Amino acid sequence: MAHVEWSAGIDSVSGALSKPSKSGQHSCAKMLLGTHRVAATTNNSCNRLYLRRKVQRSTPVTQDETNRRLRFSAVSRAVNTRMHDLNKISADQAAFIAQKDTPGGKKTMRSYIWSLELAAYDENHE
Repeated sequence: MAHVEWSAGIDSVSGALSKPSKSGQHSCAKMLLGTHRVAATTNNSCNRLYLRRKVQRSTPVTQDETNRRLRFSAVSRAVNTRMHDLNKISADQAAFIAQKDTPGGKKTMRSYIWSLELAAYDENHE
């Protein structure tokens, strides 16, 4: 196994260092993933690098998966529209603040708006 000495100012690397793009242009063919952990062992600093090849889907897209993708994209568009709608923003902020400290309340404004728009979508498409 190789030993990596980090440059000054870099203590660790964690996460995807490079990802293959969906279109295949201007990217690498493999994913480079770095992990870092600190463990109570003889070596308390453990860095690992993994290479993952781009995989091709082996099964066709099902109708259920297509419906879920359509639902996600529709709700996402509705959330973005609502968050930029100046007529609803102050009422939404007041409602968000009122519910955020309650049990089961949404902790971010985006998740609150997302729950409202998701409920509206499900109500209209059942």
